[in-house]
Amino acid sequence: MKTVGIIGGMSWESTAEYYRLLNEGIGARCGGLTSAKILLHSVEFGQIEEFQRAGNWDACGKILGEAARGLESIGADFLLLATNTMHKVLPQMVRYVEIPFLHIADATAKAIADAGLTKVALLGTEYTMKQDFYKGRLEERGLTVLIPDEDDMKQINRIIFEELCMGKTLESSKAIYLSVIDQLAARGAEGIILGCTEIGLLIHPEDTALPLFDTTKIHVEEAIQKMLDE
Repeated sequence: MKTVGIIGGMSWESTAEYYRLLNEGIGARCGGLTSAKILLHSVEFGQIEEFQRAGNWDACGKILGEAARGLESIGADFLLLATNTMHKVLPQMVRYVEIPFLHIADATAKAIADAGLTKVALLGTEYTMKQDFYKGRLEERGLTVLIPDEDDMKQINRIIFEELCMGKTLESSKAIYLSVIDQLAARGAEGIILGCTEIGLLIHPEDTALPLFDTTKIHVEEAIQKMLDE
């Protein structure tokens, strides 16, 4: 079994899901008391979020790149960045290491293609929904990607940072997300990308008729396959 290095803490609530899902997946495949070989570097999210708001992405890249180098130095075979938004600085981070990253958007694009869909909607932080580092990467792989209107994006972003990253899952906020999903379906979305690793804590497959692509679960599944060379 290969050892996965996780750069997490953005937020710790979703990083805990990575840990749980990796161990459950390895256990289901291997049986017995088998658990996942994981190295984790959990950063201080308050500092990262301040740099995000200030637009100081170089500082974010340096912190996360150094975390990646540390995980490589203690035996990680490959790396996961357990957040969608911070894949914005992945081009900077890769310069710190020799081992590969599994890109969350690439794994998600593959899952969507495997499902036979071409037109999907993206929910996430405002950075992820608006900027090209994520949406553009999906479009390069042949997908048409819809995003909510400006007011809805602000609501989605607020719920992520003020609630989900603080461990709060409110029915009122679920209703807001489901209303946005209905609007995106009316615009032709065939599926919904939960493009923030916390959204899957709030929205579940039984909540909507549209297929959901939970990026946390997709990322973990790709990692498990690599750990076991499936």
